[in-house]
Amino acid sequence: MTAKRTAHLISHTHWDREWYLPYEKHHVLLIELMDTLLDTMERDPEFRSFHLDGQTIIIDDYLQVRPEKRELLTKYIKEGRIQIGPWYILQDAFLTSSEANVRNMQIGHADARPYGQLARIGYFPDTFGNMGQAPQILKQAGIDNAVFGRGVKPTGFNNTVSDGDYESAFSELIWEGPDGSRVLGVLFANWYCNGMEVPVDPAEAKVYWDKKLEEAEKYAATGQLLFMNGCDHQPVQTDLSQALAEARKLYPDTEFLHSSFEEYLTALRNALPDELSVVKGELRSQRTDGWSTLVNTASARVYLKQMNQAGQTLLEKVAEPLAALAYWSGADYPHHLFTYAWKTLMQNHPHDSICGCSVDEVHREMVTRFDKSRHVTETIVDDASHYLAGKTNTSAFAAYGENALPFVVFNSTGWERSGVVEVEIDIARIYYRDGEPLNVMNQKMKTLDISGRVLVDAGGKALPCTVTDLGLQFGYDLPKDKFRQPYMCRRVKLSFHADNVPALGWAAYAYVLAQGNQAATAAASGDASASAISPDAIAGDGFLENQWLRVDIAVDGSYSLKDKTTGRVYTDLGVYENTGDIGNEYMYKQPNGEVALLTKGLQATIEVLQQGGDNASISIVHQWEIPASAEEGFEDEKQEAVYFPERTSQRSKQTVPFTIRTVLSISRSSKALDVETSFNNQAKDHRLRALFPTDIAAATHNADAIFEVAVRSNEPAAEWTNPSNCQHQQAFADVSGEGAGLTVANQGLHEYEVLRDGRNTIAVTLLRAVAELGDWGVFPTPEAQCLGESTVRLSLIPHGGNGAENDAYASAYQYQAGWVACQTDLHEGTLPAIGSGLSWNGTGVAFSSMKVSEQTGDIMLRWFNMQQKPSELQVRISGQPGAAASLYKSDILEQVGAEQPKQEAGKDAAAQAAAWTTAVGPCEILTLGLVPASASQK
Repeated sequence: MTAKRTAHLISHTHWDREWYLPYEKHHVLLIELMDTLLDTMERDPEFRSFHLDGQTIIIDDYLQVRPEKRELLTKYIKEGRIQIGPWYILQDAFLTSSEANVRNMQIGHADARPYGQLARIGYFPDTFGNMGQAPQILKQAGIDNAVFGRGVKPTGFNNTVSDGDYESAFSELIWEGPDGSRVLGVLFANWYCNGMEVPVDPAEAKVYWDKKLEEAEKYAATGQLLFMNGCDHQPVQTDLSQALAEARKLYPDTEFLHSSFEEYLTALRNALPDELSVVKGELRSQRTDGWSTLVNTASARVYLKQMNQAGQTLLEKVAEPLAALAYWSGADYPHHLFTYAWKTLMQNHPHDSICGCSVDEVHREMVTRFDKSRHVTETIVDDASHYLAGKTNTSAFAAYGENALPFVVFNSTGWERSGVVEVEIDIARIYYRDGEPLNVMNQKMKTLDISGRVLVDAGGKALPCTVTDLGLQFGYDLPKDKFRQPYMCRRVKLSFHADNVPALGWAAYAYVLAQGNQAATAAASGDASASAISPDAIAGDGFLENQWLRVDIAVDGSYSLKDKTTGRVYTDLGVYENTGDIGNEYMYKQPNGEVALLTKGLQATIEVLQQGGDNASISIVHQWEIPASAEEGFEDEKQEAVYFPERTSQRSKQTVPFTIRTVLSISRSSKALDVETSFNNQAKDHRLRALFPTDIAAATHNADAIFEVAVRSNEPAAEWTNPSNCQHQQAFADVSGEGAGLTVANQGLHEYEVLRDGRNTIAVTLLRAVAELGDWGVFPTPEAQCLGESTVRLSLIPHGGNGAENDAYASAYQYQAGWVACQTDLHEGTLPAIGSGLSWNGTGVAFSSMKVSEQTGDIMLRWFNMQQKPSELQVRISGQPGAAASLYKSDILEQVGAEQPKQEAGKDAAAQAAAWTTAVGPCEILTLGLVPASASQK
């Protein structure tokens, strides 16, 4: 500790955009705060600095109501007195996707660019735990520090600080990511309010500063002491200059500065000791008692997480790559629509929003935002797929006659894909513009003969398919140069197995009249030999089977899963567990001494739904009775704000019906068992989980996190006293051992636990029903009980023990995104009937995104290494949709880099393809910029 100490006061407000008040009520308070801030800066030149909470959305929200203040606000930002960015919003890191975290940084930087100022502060003041890859993400964005409030030292009820043996001796530390990236970490050891409401009165100031200086010095490694002058929604302290003047009189040995993070960090670095503790990877408060980690926000209001997963996936895994392929083929890339869709989606990503831990009004508005973002994204997908389908050469199908009905199937994921595709096809249309009476149009479509057609692929091979007649349908076109064009049509749905559709690619098919065509006639007559396909999936009395898997279902609905490749059998899968929950939206609390209810031993109704072919499925129905709610005394505990670990309520003796319908399905080529669970929840104060015992001996497990397959211990730290040890996941959780592993993939189910039950069971939370916000007051949230119908989806992927290298994790990532199919017509095209933009190969490497940079017009491609060992990435760019002029190494901000991967010149000259190779470091996030050869013509 240096003899001379400096107190850095950083004025700020932590602005939860919505939380215990609905958004617009917080919005009104924000307008008042910003008005006061600008007025204070106008009248008091000594009020030097204000940190605008690290999120640029505050600017949008303020100027929406106060557009006349833009010039004044701009002045103070450009002068550096108001610091903005680097994020668009302060997100929850674990409940938003890898790419959403990157878009958040990109949009925050873009919003700050017109002001010429950006706070290069890795700001995570109240994130509910911090992702392990934050250091690498920050370093790639040119940020060498992280300022955070949670994850290393505990904060208990009402943000009080506890003592103990923690990872770091000081509030300053080195934070290292799994790739080795390091940033200077600064923990808000006394929270981000330790310098709020500084007294002006000398007597009060003396008491205040004696306490505050002692508390700061308790954790600080230097005499540079950090005091955060603000808190949640804290109004501006307008008399701070006077308060600091008084403090200087009282403590002549201390320098009091109205400071900024930039000034503080500069002074701190100059004073740091040679050795600081190094904290590695994820910051999840594991060295605590486990009661205040807020981890169970991962299961609060599961419906929000499902909508978010659908929206994120549609944007980053479908719309962006399809729009990039269309751009590569000559279309405009709709940057403005993507920014709008992402911003609308990310307005649901603040930690109190996506975590589901706000009042009901907040989450009702979130549903509308999810819908708005999705509607924009669906329009982008529709435009891009129609453009690409229009460029795809379907002329070969003319051999089947002019009544051939072509369509194109798109695989927008980063891996080659096979599986069941469903597409709706209009057999015929009659447009209103043709002038026929509506009743005549309807009659023609209803009586149209739709028989005699078969499905063929681009090679002329007939494919088995299931046809569902959807009957008479109304539709309309919205031409770019005409008024809307309504029509009546006859529509069918085709379900078929698509084989080996290229990664980031497409394949054309057509629904054609047989008309004597040999292959088509063979398919129409049921001659399976006309198609070289994998063996059928089959379902029978209590079993499912394909060439890779065997599923046997017991009378109680639990099932065993045999991996035919390894011979490993996983037993007792799919048992449902139900417990009481007397916690809140933040944390789960099981009633003391309660024994969990299980469907094990409860007889189920089992029925074959699809006997086989491309797909086979079985329904399992449990008719269950569970407690209706917690007992009556629980209402008193909530009203009295009893701290949730200290609650003693039990569950009610009254029960309600709880019917669970499970559909197990496998396709002919899939190495995964898909599980769809539906239920109508009419019970309160409880939790539902699905249990998947692995019986694999392992001390650790793997979980998909942000640009990382995180390796986590099955046992919590010694300090952990909470009986529950739930964790966050993105796409999957996995337990692996020697020669065997089980990956449980999900769609929007972010909470899991590896049970300490001797079987290393993966328990996935499907529903958590609670009735209060929790935290600092009494805020009833009846809609958090999640009453009504719910459907959740999982996929079980057994494998040989290394999911990163044997494609199990790739399957889990593909499970997140669906197929896209688009009907088109017969035409010549510049794109082949089957093709892709690029191909790649890299052991243990996962594809993450493909998009177009607004700054350069280059196509940006991102991968990450799933393993803690080096790998190599080979990228090949085909001649279609367009050749690549060059490839360079970039970063998450999509800056043009000088470093270029090694080009394998001439290797694929015959195929008119270019190839590059580059090393990928352990856990590296690798972004490559591709300059299309046609870029200069765009």
